Amino acid sequence: MSAQLDATKWVNDYSDMLYRYALPRVNDSEIAKDLVQDTFLAAWRNYDNFKGEISEKNWLYAILKNKIIDHFRKASTRLTDSLPGMADDDPYFDEAAHWKQSMHPKEWDDSDSLVTKKEFYEVLSNCKNKLKQIQDTVFTMKYLEGLDSEEICKVLNLTSSNYWVLIHRAKLQLRACLEKNWFTK
Repeated sequence: MSAQLDATKWVNDYSDMLYRYALPRVNDSEIAKDLVQDTFLAAWRNYDNFKGEISEKNWLYAILKNKIIDHFRKASTRLTDSLPGMADDDPYFDEAAHWKQSMHPKEWDDSDSLVTKKEFYEVLSNCKNKLKQIQDTVFTMKYLEGLDSEEICKVLNLTSSNYWVLIHRAKLQLRACLEKNWFTK
């Protein structure tokens, strides 16, 4: 019965925080809501195993983080994208692996206030939405979840080479998109 009362308190106290944590990581409102619900359900089912060594809030965050990783793991098995190697038709580099003249990176403003601008995050989110699903997943796991490359490869069943190609291409595409939509303003 106390687990029931705690579950109601959890929903009231932590739903919004957990949702705000999940949303930028999965980039889908419905999936984020489902993951938060799954988190509460898992916590309620396993409440007897909760030893109180950490706060309930941190315990719920840990469960949610695992749910997000499970989501990526399941999504990786459904991906139909091919995982190409470095193609000859690379839009950024020539045959000698030098920057193509039109794609050479531009200098960016080194403003510290940049990271506090809501508009920047909106542009970044729009740019992330243009990535292939597998690139977005790998980029999110690496830079938002803070997972290391070995763990990401294991979760998504990727070779190290494919992982680095995906990270590289995601960063190049994000850079090009940000240069076009943010830094040329």
